[in-house]
Amino acid sequence: MPHVEIKCFPGRTEQQKALCAEKIAEVLAETWDCKMSSVSVSIKDVPKDRWKEEVWDAQIIADEPHLYKKPGYTYE
Repeated sequence: MPHVEIKCFPGRTEQQKALCAEKIAEVLAETWDCKMSSVSVSIKDVPKDRWKEEVWDAQIIADEPHLYKKPGYTYE
């Protein structure tokens, strides 16, 4: 606990992903007062042409009551 899953368009390097995961884990450990060893982070590439179906509709809209940071874009 906790586990964070990040979905993004392809294009980031493995080094960028590793750095991002490390920084997120550090912030969580500090903010939630837990050990770094308790934090896990996954990063999954989702092609742009599948974003609306796989992420926007299935996760952002479906989980909107649980979003603490909402996106600044829409699919209207």
